[in-house]
Order: sequence, then structure tokens, then C-alpha cells
Amino acid sequence: MEAGGRFLETVPLFQNMGTNKMKKIGKFLTSMPFAIGLLIVLAIACGVSSTIQQGLSYEAYAAQYGERTAGLILGLQLDDAFHSRWFAGLSILLCLDLLFCNLIRLPALIRRFRKFADSAIFHGVQSTDAAAVGTGDPNSFFRAMSFPSPKITTGGDGQEIRYSVRNRIGLWGAWICHLGIFLLILGFSMGQMLSEEYTVYGLPGQTKPMGETGFQIQINDFRTELHEDGSPIQYTASLTMIDSQGDRQAGTASVNAPASLFGYRIYQNSYGWGADVRITRNGTELQREALCAGEILTVEDEPDLAVFFQAFYPDYAKAEGSSPYSLSEQLNNPAYLYQVYYAGQFLGMNVLTGEEKLTVDDYVFSFENPRRYTLLVTKRDPFSWLVLLGATVTLAGLVLVFYLRPAVCWAVLDGNNWTVYGRSRKESVFFRERFEQAAGKTGFAIQRRSKSGNGPEADVQNSPTEPEPS
Repeated sequence: MEAGGRFLETVPLFQNMGTNKMKKIGKFLTSMPFAIGLLIVLAIACGVSSTIQQGLSYEAYAAQYGERTAGLILGLQLDDAFHSRWFAGLSILLCLDLLFCNLIRLPALIRRFRKFADSAIFHGVQSTDAAAVGTGDPNSFFRAMSFPSPKITTGGDGQEIRYSVRNRIGLWGAWICHLGIFLLILGFSMGQMLSEEYTVYGLPGQTKPMGETGFQIQINDFRTELHEDGSPIQYTASLTMIDSQGDRQAGTASVNAPASLFGYRIYQNSYGWGADVRITRNGTELQREALCAGEILTVEDEPDLAVFFQAFYPDYAKAEGSSPYSLSEQLNNPAYLYQVYYAGQFLGMNVLTGEEKLTVDDYVFSFENPRRYTLLVTKRDPFSWLVLLGATVTLAGLVLVFYLRPAVCWAVLDGNNWTVYGRSRKESVFFRERFEQAAGKTGFAIQRRSKSGNGPEADVQNSPTEPEPS
């Protein structure tokens, strides 16, 4: 029985040990150091992913990095980082940690905000930043300190106390700043995981589908502005976006000025060259299509026969022993590099210049009307508003932190004399300087802090400065 009693006595001890351990773990998991650690890990992981081209196949990664590294890339989901399980997990942990950090500190902050003046007036005399005594008017002192009109209360010993608080809202600065950072990270993470992005390219007059969204983009016009050396200054696409119901929205997209249509942002990303390919047989036109460089055209009445439009050279040149190149972006000597395939087999390749044509059996291919195509990137981030809100909240918090410094001043009546005190949560040196100036102007003598640091030393005082005429 005695042994059993001893065992029962040890149970609460183990329970307390387990409870304390869980409290420590919980405190660490909701701490700012843990959040900073998560943020560093997330930044490193995203940085590594940014060096890897996203969305490629295993074969493409194997050719570039080797089979083992390609397997590692796909296994760790580094080929699609922002939609990976590890990105979602780290983002959720980070957001929860930041949220709990803020929620845990909220009750104490509310108490501190409500009791800011009381904690100084009734409990903080020993920790005041400055004090002064005299027969001056305390209300004049508050005005000289640019404080609001004071409130009146009574101390525990019946003394009259006048007090005023300035910029108390500044106590919320750090908390609001942390809340803004939480919203920023939450908005960015959710936006990256749920955002949509599509690439659309085409020549003026073409209408191209935008992925599998049901939207189509009609390219009405595409203009480029070039420097004298042919390098681009600006390029602009005139667009019409059509939804599945046939509704239309029009706009223009240029570099650094995207179009906003149906909730999507359409960015002018790049441009290239294209041309019309005309197919004739026995002098009769069978087919005409607009192709961008890099596209392939299959003959409609001979599906095994196809021509690949590999590249276009607006100002064609070729040195002996080198690949073709273009001297400029001007259409001085247009040339078309093509490849021919039949039943999937490569038949040959060459360059057509001037009026040259390609003849395969009875089919004649001619390239004409070269012009530039536009390459567009369309994006939709459903949480961009949350990122904007987070940035605004963070900025508001920083303003409170750096520009609104909480301070309290109070005056205690002792006989015929008033003792004025001041306390500031930030920049106490500058606060003391201002306090001394205000005290001197309103007929109070500064009380110096005692060497022991236990409060003002009554017998060490400055002579009061005569008030300046108003």
C-alpha cells in the first residue's frame, strides 16, 4: 500500500514535467525566432528553385543535369516549386506561427495600451525620464510639451494629479507591422499556389486560345518602336479578349504597362518574326496560313507532308563556315530557314531568300509577308489584394513605430508646489531635452536623478529659468 501511495505521489510530478515540456515546445513553435528560421528556409528553397527552369520533363532535366539530379529535382518537386507540398507546408507553418505570435501578444498589448498612463503615474515614479519642481502652472507646462489638455485625478494619499498622454497609439506600431508582414506572406503564398499563368503568342489578325480557360485573345495589331541600331524601344499589342459567352473586352499591352481584361493581367513579354506560308499545286492555291517562327505546317490533303518554319532572318547574311545570321532588324534581305518532314522522317533543310520557293513533288511552298508576332504572358493572382493590404498595413505600422512615440507627463500637487514628471517609451534623451526646455520656460526647476538611480535627488536642483514672454 505504501509503495502504491508513493507511485501515486509521483504521477503529478511526471504530469507537471510533461506539461512544462509541452509549454516550452508550444512557446518555441509560436516564437519569432522560429518564424525567422522558417522564413530563411523558405527563402533558400525558393532561391534554389529559381535557378531551375520550371515545368520541364524528366528527359529535359536529365539532358541538362544528369539522370540522378533530374530524379532529385522531380522527387523534391523543384520543377514546380510554388505548387509543391513543401512550399505549401512551410508557408502554412510560417503563417500560423506569425498569426499565433500576434494573437498571444494581443491581450498584454491591450492592457498596456489601457494602463499606459496609470503604470507611469502610480507605479513608475522611480523610472521616470525627467522630473521638475516649482510653483509654475502645470497646464502651461503641458502646452509647452505639446501635450493635450490634462485630465485630473487623485492619488492614493489624496494628492491632486494632472496627467496627459501623447501618441499612445504608437504602442501598436510593432504589432501592426507584424500583422502586415503576416498578411504579406499569406497573400504571396496563396497567390503563388493558386495563381494562373498562360503564354499566348500570335501574329496580328490571329485569335489564339488561352490555355483551357475558355478565353481567347484576338491580336488586333502589334507595333514596335526601334532605335537606329534596331534594338527595341517599346512594343505594344492591341488586344481583344473574348470569353466563352462571346463577351469582349479590349485593351493594349506594352512593356511595363500590362492590360487588365476579365480579371487577368496581360503582359507584353517578347516578340519574334512570322510570315504567311502559301501552298500551291499545279498553279492552284491549296492552303495559306500565318506561321510564327518555330511552328509547323501540315499539308491538308497530304497529312504525311509537313514543313517546319525554323527561323527568319530579316537581313540575311552568312559567312563561310558559320551559321546564318541577320545583320539588322530591317527587312533588307528577308530569308526563311525551313525543314521538311514526310511521315515523321526528316527530308532536308535549307534557306529561302528573295522569290525562292520550296518544291516537294507537286507541292510548292512560298513564304511571304514577313511581320513580327507578339508573345504575351497572362496572369491572374486571386490574392494580389491581400498582398497590397499587407503592404499598406506594414507601412502603417512602420509609421507608428518611427513617428508616433508614446509619452506621458503628469503633475503632482504637494502643498504649494507642483512636481512634474515625464516618461517616454522611445528616444528618452531627446524627450529629456525637450522636458528641460519646457520646464525652464514655465517656472520649474529640474530635479536630477540620484547617483543610486532610485529617483530624483531633491537637494540637487537647477535654479528655475524665468518664463519667456509669450
